[in-house]
Amino acid sequence: MKKAESVDELRPEYKRSDFGEIVRGKYAHRIKEESNVVLLEPDVAQAFPNDEAVNKALRYLLELAQSSVRLKKYSGGTIG
Repeated sequence: MKKAESVDELRPEYKRSDFGEIVRGKYAHRIKEESNVVLLEPDVAQAFPNDEAVNKALRYLLELAQSSVRLKKYSGGTIG
């Protein structure tokens, strides 16, 4: 099956001037701000084969930190 030849021309009813200035990466900053992708260093990535392992470890760390804070509160220690 042959691909259709691409023609680099606009239809007669369109004018290039109707579209304004072309800016590469115009919305890249929005994507970066809204993204929650985190890059792991290679040595850390070896310990966590997938996102499930990372989430499990982080949840455990949060539980540990929260229980540690609760223990300090109840044992008369100060927090801050």
